[in-house]
Amino acid sequence: MQRLFDGDTGNSGMWVEESIKDNTLVVRAELPGIDPGKDVEVSVTDGILTISAHREENSEKHSDGAYRSQFRYGSMLRRIPLPEGVTEADITAYFKDGILEVKPRRAVPRHTQPNH
Repeated sequence: MQRLFDGDTGNSGMWVEESIKDNTLVVRAELPGIDPGKDVEVSVTDGILTISAHREENSEKHSDGAYRSQFRYGSMLRRIPLPEGVTEADITAYFKDGILEVKPRRAVPRHTQPNH
Protein backbone atom coordinates (compact mmCIF):
# COMPACT_ATOMS: atom_id res chain seq x y z
CA MET A 1 0.00 0.00 0.00
CA GLN A 2 2.88 2.38 0.70
CA ARG A 3 4.05 2.12 -2.94
CA LEU A 4 0.78 3.72 -4.03
CA PHE A 5 1.53 6.82 -1.99
CA ASP A 6 5.19 6.93 -3.00
CA GLY A 7 4.21 7.42 -6.63
CA ASP A 8 5.61 4.07 -7.82
CA THR A 9 3.48 3.09 -10.78
CA GLY A 10 4.54 -0.56 -10.75
CA ASN A 11 3.49 -2.51 -13.82
CA SER A 12 0.14 -0.76 -14.34
CA GLY A 13 -0.81 -3.23 -17.07
CA MET A 14 2.06 -2.36 -19.40
CA TRP A 15 4.88 -4.86 -19.88
CA VAL A 16 8.18 -3.13 -20.57
CA GLU A 17 11.55 -4.55 -21.59
CA GLU A 18 14.75 -2.54 -21.24
CA SER A 19 18.00 -3.58 -22.90
CA ILE A 20 21.24 -2.10 -24.18
CA LYS A 21 22.11 -2.95 -27.77
CA ASP A 22 25.20 -1.56 -29.51
CA ASN A 23 25.70 0.82 -26.56
CA THR A 24 22.16 2.23 -27.01
CA LEU A 25 19.29 1.90 -24.54
CA VAL A 26 16.24 0.23 -26.08
CA VAL A 27 12.87 0.35 -24.29
CA ARG A 28 10.08 -1.84 -25.67
CA ALA A 29 6.51 -1.66 -24.34
CA GLU A 30 3.70 -4.08 -25.20
CA LEU A 31 0.60 -2.07 -26.12
CA PRO A 32 -1.69 -4.43 -28.07
CA GLY A 33 -4.98 -2.98 -29.23
CA ILE A 34 -3.85 0.61 -28.61
CA ASP A 35 -4.02 3.30 -31.29
CA PRO A 36 -0.56 4.94 -31.10
CA GLY A 37 -1.77 8.03 -32.95
CA LYS A 38 -4.29 9.02 -30.31
CA ASP A 39 -3.85 6.87 -27.20
CA VAL A 40 -0.07 6.86 -26.51
CA GLU A 41 2.12 9.64 -25.15
CA VAL A 42 5.91 9.51 -24.82
CA SER A 43 7.73 12.28 -22.96
CA VAL A 44 10.96 13.02 -21.11
CA THR A 45 11.10 15.21 -18.03
CA ASP A 46 14.13 15.59 -15.75
CA GLY A 47 15.83 12.50 -17.23
CA ILE A 48 12.78 10.25 -16.86
CA LEU A 49 11.09 8.63 -19.86
CA THR A 50 7.33 8.46 -19.35
CA ILE A 51 5.16 6.21 -21.49
CA SER A 52 1.43 6.57 -20.96
CA ALA A 53 -1.40 4.90 -22.83
CA HIS A 54 -5.17 4.69 -22.62
CA ARG A 55 -7.25 1.76 -23.82
CA GLU A 56 -10.97 1.80 -24.42
CA GLU A 57 -12.60 -1.14 -26.18
CA ASN A 58 -16.31 -1.84 -26.45
CA SER A 59 -18.00 -4.66 -28.32
CA GLU A 60 -21.64 -5.56 -28.70
CA LYS A 61 -23.12 -8.69 -30.26
CA HIS A 62 -26.71 -9.52 -31.05
CA SER A 63 -27.43 -13.13 -32.03
CA ASP A 64 -30.32 -15.54 -31.60
CA GLY A 65 -32.24 -13.06 -29.45
CA ALA A 66 -29.32 -12.63 -27.04
CA TYR A 67 -27.36 -9.46 -26.42
CA ARG A 68 -23.76 -9.50 -25.27
CA SER A 69 -21.72 -6.43 -24.37
CA GLN A 70 -18.07 -6.37 -23.33
CA PHE A 71 -15.80 -3.50 -22.50
CA ARG A 72 -12.22 -3.09 -21.43
CA TYR A 73 -10.62 0.19 -20.54
CA GLY A 74 -7.88 1.66 -18.45
CA SER A 75 -4.81 3.82 -18.31
CA MET A 76 -1.23 2.59 -18.18
CA LEU A 77 1.89 4.47 -17.14
CA ARG A 78 5.57 3.60 -16.87
CA ARG A 79 8.50 5.80 -15.90
CA ILE A 80 12.05 4.77 -16.78
CA PRO A 81 15.28 6.61 -15.85
CA LEU A 82 17.37 7.56 -18.88
CA PRO A 83 21.12 8.01 -19.26
CA GLU A 84 22.39 11.39 -18.09
CA GLY A 85 21.86 14.25 -20.54
CA VAL A 86 19.09 12.63 -22.62
CA THR A 87 16.27 15.04 -23.47
CA GLU A 88 12.97 14.62 -25.29
CA ALA A 89 14.64 15.86 -28.49
CA ASP A 90 16.99 12.83 -28.30
CA ILE A 91 14.16 10.27 -28.33
CA THR A 92 12.94 8.28 -31.32
CA ALA A 93 9.85 6.08 -31.05
CA TYR A 94 8.40 3.46 -33.40
CA PHE A 95 5.17 1.49 -33.09
CA LYS A 96 4.66 -1.79 -34.93
CA ASP A 97 2.47 -4.83 -34.26
CA GLY A 98 1.44 -3.62 -30.79
CA ILE A 99 5.03 -2.93 -29.65
CA LEU A 100 6.29 0.57 -28.92
CA GLU A 101 10.08 0.85 -29.22
CA VAL A 102 11.78 3.94 -27.79
CA LYS A 103 15.48 4.78 -28.17
CA PRO A 104 17.54 7.81 -27.19
CA ARG A 105 19.91 8.94 -29.93
CA ARG A 106 22.68 9.32 -27.36
CA ALA A 107 24.81 6.35 -26.42
CA VAL A 108 24.73 4.88 -22.95
CA PRO A 109 28.01 5.78 -21.21
CA ARG A 110 30.27 2.80 -20.67
CA HIS A 111 31.40 2.26 -17.12
CA THR A 112 35.10 1.55 -17.00
CA GLN A 113 36.75 -0.58 -14.38
CA PRO A 114 39.30 1.22 -12.22
CA ASN A 115 42.93 0.25 -12.77
CA HIS A 116 44.55 -1.49 -9.80
